[in-house]
Amino acid sequence: VECIDQHQANEALEELMPLLKLQHAHLSIYQELFIIWDSQISSLFLCLVMEYNKETFQKFIEKKRNTRTIIDPEWMQNVLGQVLDALEYLHQSDIIHRNLKPSNILLVNNNHCKLQDLSSNALMTDKAKWKIRVEEDPFQKSWMAPEALNLSFSQKSDIWSLGCILLDMASCSFVENTEAMLLRKSLRMLPNGLQDVLRKIEDRKVPDADTLAFLLPRMLQINPEERITVRDVIHFAFVTKEFKSSSVALTLHRQVVPSVIADMLLGSNVASVLEVMQNFSSRPEVQLKAIKRLLIMSEDELGLPWPIELVELVIGVLKQHDRVLAMQLCGCSLLLRVLGQGTALNAEARAPCSNAMIASLLGIMRCHPDSEELIVMGYSLLTIISSQESSEGQLQKAALFEHILEHLDSFLESRDVCITGLGLLWALLVDAVLVDKTPLEKAPTVVAHVMATYSTDREMAEAGCAVLWLLSMLGCIKESQLEQVTGLFLRSIQLCQDRVLLVNNAYRGLASLAKVSALRAGGLPVVMLQEGSGGLALLQDTYELHKDDPKVVECLCTLLSHLVAYKEILPELVSNGITPLVQEIKGRFTSSLELVSQAERVLLRLEAS
Repeated sequence: VECIDQHQANEALEELMPLLKLQHAHLSIYQELFIIWDSQISSLFLCLVMEYNKETFQKFIEKKRNTRTIIDPEWMQNVLGQVLDALEYLHQSDIIHRNLKPSNILLVNNNHCKLQDLSSNALMTDKAKWKIRVEEDPFQKSWMAPEALNLSFSQKSDIWSLGCILLDMASCSFVENTEAMLLRKSLRMLPNGLQDVLRKIEDRKVPDADTLAFLLPRMLQINPEERITVRDVIHFAFVTKEFKSSSVALTLHRQVVPSVIADMLLGSNVASVLEVMQNFSSRPEVQLKAIKRLLIMSEDELGLPWPIELVELVIGVLKQHDRVLAMQLCGCSLLLRVLGQGTALNAEARAPCSNAMIASLLGIMRCHPDSEELIVMGYSLLTIISSQESSEGQLQKAALFEHILEHLDSFLESRDVCITGLGLLWALLVDAVLVDKTPLEKAPTVVAHVMATYSTDREMAEAGCAVLWLLSMLGCIKESQLEQVTGLFLRSIQLCQDRVLLVNNAYRGLASLAKVSALRAGGLPVVMLQEGSGGLALLQDTYELHKDDPKVVECLCTLLSHLVAYKEILPELVSNGITPLVQEIKGRFTSSLELVSQAERVLLRLEAS
């Protein structure tokens, strides 16, 4: 490899030297490393001496492509296990391959493969040479992750490359070489392009199509934070789907830590438990024991509120082992306790909030789409996080509105999912500045469906009214939806006249709808005055019940101030006794200039009528 100067050559050499000490059955380790000066062209070269084999994955895949042959599933499972075993060994040693592609996987024999050509950060981040390499060899660079093209490498970059290799092996029987290259490049910008090839894999009855349909979208996430880990791939393919590979069997066996040792390590204080979690980050059974140990500690032992870095440590563990549902449930329970009690003990305590944390929580929930318990805890955590000023934009960017509405629709029979989903929706909307209202187009219909399903549930009615009020304030309720939403507000008030928060939000929502109504057939004022609806009678009942609560009275006055703007219904307001009610409000709340002023405006309109 030509180097720009002695410093770069030495830096790369120093970085690569530890690789000589690696020992693994499925790694082709460098035999020798040295620097030479080529006097003929006056250039400095770092020489990397590797094991030589004629056969590579690239040649094997090309043969199958030329004959349009599907790769034998047992063979693919076996070599995939070997590659994963080697890659996990590297990642546990904090080594990134950086240049994973079919030509860098040797076939020692038909059933034995090795990774080769591990690269260094010093060589891979040379911008000048990188540009030349990309321009001269665009085909090979198609295996690299989107962020790797910007010289940013991580373990997740290797996962992208492995996903590309797996995709190529699965599709080589019907996708040509150039087409495959263009597909890999397009996935960096258009992730939905993967769906077409996955459908073809299924249509052509490629073995293990269901496993590929699960793994590939998760390995080929454009955002590296959302990609799964090597351990996740191993767990799903070789544990859940029972792929066969002797290498993975050994890998899984190595993960078992004797329970007596784990119990001994975890039988101490918080600091010791966290130290164990850091030292055994790749061992899910140890992490689960650690989290369970923390869950049973007292508040004094936990030392609440926890510093942000400790909360982030737990979230990192959950992300690393996001396929282990028991881990996620215990971990989220711990986070809810730590964050909830932490903020209760210290009103100024800030819940941690970052793009990575939000992405991790959403990723964990997506890994277990059928777990109602995990969804409930995840939404509760996101509600706590949403209280931070900096979280609003991040949560909106995370497509959380669509996520919540989808769950409300699909988990309609789960009361807990609906309650926490509405609560999180309210938390996101309460101070929202929406540039794009498109994600909320379905919100009024979905919320109305939830409220109708739980028509006698007072807590659900309160949560639904709060969300509908905010949607009306944000202009997200269409004219065609006014009658339905108005009816929901009125029925909720009738159901829960004694719940002040519900009453306030419902009347605020009615006021917002009255403000935008054009008095079309089915519009809000018409519904309010329909026989049987009892809108005005209900308003008077509310006043009698809460006449000593200035906030409730203010909400009633606000609604009336919008209703009297429509001269067509002024006679009905007068005939229903609204004038003496407003006069009473004006006389009772003389100390509130705003209420008196509002009442006077309403009276002027009524008197004019």
